[in-house]
Amino acid sequence: MSGSVIIVGIGPGNDALITPEAQTAIAQATDVVGYIPYVERISARESLTKHASDNRVEIDRSRHALEMASEGKRVVVVSSGDPGVFAMAAAVLEAVEHGEAHWRNLDIQVLPGITAMLAASAACGAPLGHDFCAINLSDNMKPWALIEKRLRLAAEADFAMAFYNPRSKSRPEGFGKALKALQEACGDDRPMIFARNVSRPDQTIKIVPLTEVTEDMADMRTVVLLGSSQTRIIERDDAPLVYTPRSVAG
Repeated sequence: MSGSVIIVGIGPGNDALITPEAQTAIAQATDVVGYIPYVERISARESLTKHASDNRVEIDRSRHALEMASEGKRVVVVSSGDPGVFAMAAAVLEAVEHGEAHWRNLDIQVLPGITAMLAASAACGAPLGHDFCAINLSDNMKPWALIEKRLRLAAEADFAMAFYNPRSKSRPEGFGKALKALQEACGDDRPMIFARNVSRPDQTIKIVPLTEVTEDMADMRTVVLLGSSQTRIIERDDAPLVYTPRSVAG
């Protein structure tokens, strides 16, 4: 039997947002590898072995998947959202580059998924409707100085922005520092959107002017979006709609 590694995204939380392609790969897998809560989302069956591990062992997890594929197993590596957005696809490829020579010739595929920033954007309209960027606010794998530089440059370029991993128990001060940099760089009341548990039954969406945002509004279950200077809010009887026009005056 020829082994393989397929890296899939299982969406932001609602199983209806897992693509049919990813569902087929999971159904055909002999082994599923991933972070504990993501592996728990995969239904158990007799022919499937699940390998769950902690959040900070991405390379070890990747090596394990590649070793099992070398033994002929059909391995699926699961990520939330899209596996190529701050997730396991890059970790697996890094393990391939620095690992065993024969790993390079394995059948390795990356299947796209619906990432949290897209689900959050859709939940309130189209705030990412024009040019935007995504920034991971965790400084576990890069220095804070680089994060702040990117925040200020993105504000200068007037991108809408999506922020992953805004605030955690181990990094309670990071989002506050990011807010300070953004409030200084933007200097206006553009909307900041807090989408918590996006796509799940307990989803909440809050839209707050940047000048009124406080750091306690976000946690690790929250994806945060910030509009550009062009972003608009359409008030209505129901929840407001937020969008960024696709055109910019010359």
